[in-house]
Amino acid sequence: MLLKGLTIIAYLATSVIGQNRHGPVPNTWPQNYSGIPACSYSPEWQSYFEVTEPLANVTASLSRSFAGNMAVNRQGHPNDTLFFWGFEKENGSLTAAEGERSHEPWLIWLNGGPGSSSFLGFMEENGPLHVTNDYSIVLNNYSWDKLVDAFWVDQPVGTGYSTASSDGGYIPDEDQMGQDFLGFLSNLVAVFPSLKTRPFYLTGESYSGVYIPYITKAIFSTPNPPVNLKKFAIGDGAIGSLSVFEELPTLTVIETYPQVINYDPDVFNYFKTQEHLCGYDLNLTYPQNSHFPPVPLYYPGGTSGGAFFNPGEFSLRKDSVQSVIAKKYAERIGAREISPRDLENREESRQQWKRSLVGRPNGTIDPWYGCYLWDEMVGYAVNYSFPWSEFSAISFVILSPYDIPDALNPEAPLDPSVFLNDNRTRAALHAPTSKNWTGSFSYPFGSTYNLSPSTFPDCGPSSMAFLTELATNASLRNVSMVFYSGNDDDLVAHRGTEVVIQNTTFGDIQGFTRKPSTPWYRDDGTLAGIVHQERNLTYVLFIGAGHLVPEWQPQAAYVFLREFILGYNTTGLVEGNAVVGGESSTLGEGVIPGTTVIFYGSGTTVSSTSAPSATIASWASFLATATVISTPAP
Repeated sequence: MLLKGLTIIAYLATSVIGQNRHGPVPNTWPQNYSGIPACSYSPEWQSYFEVTEPLANVTASLSRSFAGNMAVNRQGHPNDTLFFWGFEKENGSLTAAEGERSHEPWLIWLNGGPGSSSFLGFMEENGPLHVTNDYSIVLNNYSWDKLVDAFWVDQPVGTGYSTASSDGGYIPDEDQMGQDFLGFLSNLVAVFPSLKTRPFYLTGESYSGVYIPYITKAIFSTPNPPVNLKKFAIGDGAIGSLSVFEELPTLTVIETYPQVINYDPDVFNYFKTQEHLCGYDLNLTYPQNSHFPPVPLYYPGGTSGGAFFNPGEFSLRKDSVQSVIAKKYAERIGAREISPRDLENREESRQQWKRSLVGRPNGTIDPWYGCYLWDEMVGYAVNYSFPWSEFSAISFVILSPYDIPDALNPEAPLDPSVFLNDNRTRAALHAPTSKNWTGSFSYPFGSTYNLSPSTFPDCGPSSMAFLTELATNASLRNVSMVFYSGNDDDLVAHRGTEVVIQNTTFGDIQGFTRKPSTPWYRDDGTLAGIVHQERNLTYVLFIGAGHLVPEWQPQAAYVFLREFILGYNTTGLVEGNAVVGGESSTLGEGVIPGTTVIFYGSGTTVSSTSAPSATIASWASFLATATVISTPAP
């Protein structure tokens, strides 16, 4: 989920600090500090978990908090634990007795990966402490614990500071993940008894679009669940299949940020044709009349192998033609200045590739990329579109998969590992001494590194496969659902989330009955985006936010939490033939143009560029007359 540090991984992690893909699976266990209670989990554990020792380089006062590892109760694996850090909204709110504060909500936040720590979100998005570019720690004015008792949890087992044994301790699939999480919740409410009956809100982003539905399914399948789930909220979630959340929205991304194809109508038409040939141009109606057919992912050359795809790792495919061209060009240029002739050669190469793209016989899927349209868009941007095509020494700027207008290279580091692995912090949090905290690692499903070119690294069905059943059970239990997206996220773009919603039956109707187009605003009156609410489901789109909404729009995310997750703001709610807050024809067009400014350079020396107004006007005129490709899909 996060794009920070020097490495990026595709499976929706945050920053990657340490990768282990083929070596032995780590064997970790919780360190039992002195003073650990001898009894089973109960309120007696509160004093053990309470954070009382000083945190490294933190001088400001924080609300009372509790942290440590807690067992998941999986039979035969006593060393499988989840690490948590929970903060009180006010003194005594977490330590209340069973039955007290019964109407006060509490919340858990999860990051994704799979294999990414939720303390990336804690330290860079919505937690009370934030790490800065120089590794110092500051307070977050928009921390979510200001509104609700909040926990950040490392999961599945073995992620972050959570532990797992190498002899089958890592989860084999998401169903086991759900059962592990229920075991953790059972122990958590034993330590903090008021949480059992208080309204529980389960939130997260990215690959949590897989985690949260599976956890919810596990809660619904349990006769006496340990918690009182009232709502779940998924941000920029991998809810659908890979083709739905990554490849299908590519043309929408280009329409939002035509800079990635340098405002070139021919290249746009090429991608529009490929979108149609791949079956990605689904027609959304309100309501949806029937379920969409499966959206297959055609591999390069029409094969089913996926020779260019490495799940769990983001890069241009190692043997991509365009990637090879870019790397060879960078090596040839080296550290010297780029000459006018170099630029001419590059333009000649672009024109040659463009002729290959737009000159391909109509009705032909690209033989090299297949239907990996997102990768092809990235390949074009980093080779031919300024500023992503700029070179520095022998490296090239990468198109950020999480925030399109960010072309910085290298990024300014937001690295919480220095703070979290400091022995003072480790001791204060009762964190295990048996392992170092890492932001993300390649999760070893089934306790093996057995990655294959499948839709998801765990090879399980996407949560969209059972979302209608989940929505039905949620309605029966009065559990609300929230899906939200950042408009600047190109890897899990909002179009994919909208497809998932329109393919889901909830409240006995498929999809929304009206197109989302109602504006909502931050506290300062600034337009925050779109909100739409029907039949127990809320959809929110954030303007100016990438994949990590609370990082790029912290104030808007704070208002969103207060109003649409914890609160009952009716803006965007369909009532009869009307929508609370009205509807905007401009916002309902399906694509909200992104910012015209693109940032590039390094994280410490930032420059910006914007296309001339004439170029922008010409592009708008082109889009207004662009026609739908009529070539039949395969």
